[in-house]
Amino acid sequence: MPKPSRSAPDAVPSRRMIPIVEEQAVILKRTTPTEGVRVRTVVHEQEAMIDTPVTRETIEVERVPLGQWVDGPVPVRQEGDTTIITLVEEVAVVETRLRATAEVRITRHRDIETSSHAVTLRREEAVIERLAALGDPESDAG
Repeated sequence: MPKPSRSAPDAVPSRRMIPIVEEQAVILKRTTPTEGVRVRTVVHEQEAMIDTPVTRETIEVERVPLGQWVDGPVPVRQEGDTTIITLVEEVAVVETRLRATAEVRITRHRDIETSSHAVTLRREEAVIERLAALGDPESDAG
């Protein structure tokens, strides 16, 4: 092996400066649209028949002669769907007494019918469409 050559024994070896380089990473962010979504609503209309119960009331008035003597006014009374109002009059006799002359009978009759009507029923539906971003290679192919 060759021996390293030395200059003078007192000589200091020469020093070299090596520059040190430092790298730093700088991270920047930016928004890049990749794809989008469009949402719209569609209204569907449908005709439907609905049945609605309809109540109709009719009143029947009947006058019934009585000709009975009573001790005082007769209160209005209810018998089922019939309201009974007793009419009285004063009659001059040696004394005054009440005599029922007639009754007015009011009867309520109910008829229920089904009535059909056409109505429009609406229903909304959401339609979602995917949109490709601008400059997307897949969007340029189509």
